Amino acid sequence: MTIHSPQDLIGNRYEIIEYISEGGMQEVYAATDTLLSRTVALKTPKTNSARKRFHRSAATSASINHSNVAKTLDYIEENGRYYLIEELIEGLDLGQALRDHLHRLDPYLCAHVLHHLAKGLAASHHANVVHRDLKPSNIMIAGGMSFHGVKITDFGIAKMAEVELAVVDGGDEEALTQSATALGALPYMAPEMIDSFTNATRSADVWSIGALAFELLTGTKPFGTGYRAVPAIQAAITPPLPPELLSKPQFAELTRNIYAIIQQCLLKDPTARPTADQLIRLCEDLCYSVKERRIGVVGHMPYQTNGFIGSSGGQDVFFHNDSVPVGRVSSGDRVWFSTFPGVPRERAFPVVPLKTVRPPRRPSN
Repeated sequence: MTIHSPQDLIGNRYEIIEYISEGGMQEVYAATDTLLSRTVALKTPKTNSARKRFHRSAATSASINHSNVAKTLDYIEENGRYYLIEELIEGLDLGQALRDHLHRLDPYLCAHVLHHLAKGLAASHHANVVHRDLKPSNIMIAGGMSFHGVKITDFGIAKMAEVELAVVDGGDEEALTQSATALGALPYMAPEMIDSFTNATRSADVWSIGALAFELLTGTKPFGTGYRAVPAIQAAITPPLPPELLSKPQFAELTRNIYAIIQQCLLKDPTARPTADQLIRLCEDLCYSVKERRIGVVGHMPYQTNGFIGSSGGQDVFFHNDSVPVGRVSSGDRVWFSTFPGVPRERAFPVVPLKTVRPPRRPSN
């Protein structure tokens, strides 16, 4: 049961279009701004026990103005309920992309995402805003799987999350396992936050980006999940790269360079980690493509090493299995790729296998 229904009017201005999703702390709706004739995201907490934090966080997040941060547009209090209005980002969140489509990102796109997260984080830190809850579900990918842009969201509820995230203080395992917010944040939480949430400073956000980047690059969270991840996080020993990520020369060098940045972000001593501005400069030394991605299906493969990818709206694209970051693909596989000029066909690079689309289960009789 959602809090609002379509056509509900909030603040005599925002008309609910549809429910979008919910997180541990809030429900999210698409709404029409009837004053400015635009579509926005309307967010409201599931409970109203955090009014002051919600208001304060809305005010601070509104001070951030950057292309890699979702814009906070308005804040409303009405009938004892509180609303945050943000720009609506048409796409999907990074958590959805990893869960439903991708085993991991190729190093080129991983570098792109890392670089733009650093830019958005630096903008927030310049505005004296610490996010505290950076994780894949709080990062939106504009354009969906085309990856047109990267935006950090939910600065507006970072302070609200403090109450739930504080359950890790003192190692309260039972409380932790009952908190969706805490469980979702824990794999990206810096060691000093495990000791006390009040230790969350700018460097804790940098740690979170390092943990995120490791997951994007390898497909696994660096320290595991759940309460059992706590000792590994506190030890702060970054796991080595899986050897298969270094098996192809086209990807190995960039993979090593990204991993070196991740290692700096995941240093146990907060003062030894780079600042967000320094992280930007490290990312500026990475060489990566920003070509748009599209989805296709591997078709005819005259040889085991190469073949053609078919996609909507264009001629088949040539590819070689050396352009697959890890392993190989076969006829019938769904893939995600960029194209570059070639004769007589365009060339695909990189070619990233997608997860198998599972049909919905049919209800049993």
